Amino acid sequence: MIIPPPLKPGDTIALIPTARAIGEEELQAGLSLAREWGLRARLGAGVGRKDFQQAGTMEQRAADLQAALDDPEVKAVWCARGGYGTVHLLERVDLSVLRHRPKWIVGFSDITVLHSALHRLGVASLHAQMPFNIAAKTEACKASLREALFGQAGTGSLTRAGSHPLDRPGSAEGELVGGNLSILYSLRGTPYDLDTSGKILFLEDLDELLYHVDRMVMNLKLGGLLSGLAGLVVGGLSDMRDKDPSDPFGPDAEHIVARAVAGGKFPVCFGFPAGHIPDNRALVLGKRTKLNVAPEGASLSFVQS
Repeated sequence: MIIPPPLKPGDTIALIPTARAIGEEELQAGLSLAREWGLRARLGAGVGRKDFQQAGTMEQRAADLQAALDDPEVKAVWCARGGYGTVHLLERVDLSVLRHRPKWIVGFSDITVLHSALHRLGVASLHAQMPFNIAAKTEACKASLREALFGQAGTGSLTRAGSHPLDRPGSAEGELVGGNLSILYSLRGTPYDLDTSGKILFLEDLDELLYHVDRMVMNLKLGGLLSGLAGLVVGGLSDMRDKDPSDPFGPDAEHIVARAVAGGKFPVCFGFPAGHIPDNRALVLGKRTKLNVAPEGASLSFVQS
C-alpha cells in the first residue's frame, strides 16, 4: 500500500467539490483552519458553480479533480463536501497518477467512492471531515485530521471510552478499509468493490430507513464481505428511522449490523467516533491498523511503517 507523504507548512491543499454544489462562503471555516496549520489553500474551479444539485457537470467536476491530481504543487485534495455524485467521476478521472505522485485524498460519506477506488489501486487515503460544516465539529476531530495530514497519525491511538453492549471483545490487526455503508453497497459488483478479507472494516451511515440498512448489510453478508474480516468497527449510524413509526421494522441500525456478524470470531466495536457525528476522527484507510476492543474501551492504532 502506498502511503502519501506527510504535508509540511507551506504546502498547497486544494478544496475540490466532487459532488454537491458549494459556495466559497461555506468553506471559510475550512480555509481558515488550513491556513492556521500553515497550508496554502486553493479553491477548485467548481466552488460557486452549480448544475442542478451538483458543482458542475460530470465532465466539469472530473476535470477539476484531475487538475488537482495532476498539479505537482498540490500536495493534498480536500474534497469540499459530500452529498451525492462523486461516482460520476470514476470513469472520467485517472487516479493512477497517484501511484507515481501520491497525495492525500481527504473526505468521507460520498467520498467513499474515491476511497474504494484508491484502495483497489493500492493508495491510502483519509476518511476524515471535509471543510463543509467543520466549524461544528469537535477539537478532537480537527486535531486528528491535522495529525493524519502531517504524518502524526501513528503516534497515538483513536479511542472510544467505555463499553458498548454490542461489542465483541478481542484484538486484531489488518489494513483498515470501508466508509459509508450506502456507497459501499452501491459499488458492489463493480471494479471498485472492496476486498475485505483479512482486513478491518469500518462502516458508518446517515439518514436511512432501517429496512434499507438491513438490505445493505445483508448484501455485504451474503456477498462474503463480513465472513473473512479481521475486525469490524462501526461508527456513527446517525438519524436512522422507520418509514412508519407506528409499525416498526424491528431492531435499530446497530442491532441490524450485530445480527449480521453474530457468531463470528473477530472483534467488533460499536459507537466509534467517526462518521456523520460531531466527533468525526480521521481514519487512514489502507494503512495497517491494530484494533483492540475491551470492556473498558476500544482503540485503533495505526502501525508505523
